[in-house]
Amino acid sequence: MSISGITNKIFTNKAVLKGLEKVSDHGISFSATTALLMSTVVRPYAIYKTPDVEKENKQYAMSNSISSGIIKFGIVEAVALPVEHFVKKINENPAKYLKESTIKTLKNGSEELVKSRSYNLITQVMKLSTGFLTAVPKTLLTLALIPVIMDKLFKVKSQDKVTDTKPQSGKDIKFTGGIAGIIDNPKIQKLALKYQHKDKDIAKHMTAATDLLLTGSFVYLTDRSKRIKEDRKKALIYNNVISTGITLALGYGIDNLIEIKTEKLVNKFKQVNIHDPKVLKYIEGINIIRPAVIFAGIYYGILPMFSTFMSQKIDDYIKKHK
Repeated sequence: MSISGITNKIFTNKAVLKGLEKVSDHGISFSATTALLMSTVVRPYAIYKTPDVEKENKQYAMSNSISSGIIKFGIVEAVALPVEHFVKKINENPAKYLKESTIKTLKNGSEELVKSRSYNLITQVMKLSTGFLTAVPKTLLTLALIPVIMDKLFKVKSQDKVTDTKPQSGKDIKFTGGIAGIIDNPKIQKLALKYQHKDKDIAKHMTAATDLLLTGSFVYLTDRSKRIKEDRKKALIYNNVISTGITLALGYGIDNLIEIKTEKLVNKFKQVNIHDPKVLKYIEGINIIRPAVIFAGIYYGILPMFSTFMSQKIDDYIKKHK
């Protein structure tokens, strides 16, 4: 069988298409699950194997990785799942939840609303934004869990028992009508129509924005934490800043390169499945998987040794020249 024939079989494989549809429907859940596996297994092991780093700095870096993975998965899922569920309900019966004018505007020539790139852009942003909106609470809970992991796994006590400030619990979020209301907003529709052809990049940009907010809040809150040892804070902060900076630089570069190289492949995929009403969902799934795997692979797999080693050296240098 020719390469083209094999490719067509893969592109039309029911399991592959179903998997892409699932990723499209649960994009943030896919990213959170990927991060959970990488942050609790791959990254801690890489940090553990890093040479010439103080043992306790390694332990704090490993605890931070495990803690952030667990908290991110839990808090994102708690918010993401209701959002994804309601978006799916709108997809199935848009007339029940959206104004007629909204449906007409966002269809923008498409046969169905769910086939519209502008509508899919809005819903994709809404699903992915749950990670961004929960970034600060995630950081607070991550810092609260680090001393617990240090104690349970490495028998290292925090410097004192002062309880960190915890985020106040807000009122329950009511999704009914809220998400539809956002989609019904004329300004949101105008933006969606303007940037509908940028839909393949939205997952990448949302991931980057979330990482920047997470790192910024982590730096700020770690510096003020009363449960992390003062002489370990700087190395922990440097580790996160180095990891995020290099991840974003390499992630964008590699993703852009791969996107250019695979554009013909994606177009072929679209042509093969042109009569499938869910083809845009499959492509959305591809656009979510690509940056999620690339960013996670770099951040959790490639960088831990380098960032842990460099954070130790920077901390030593600053202490020596004070």
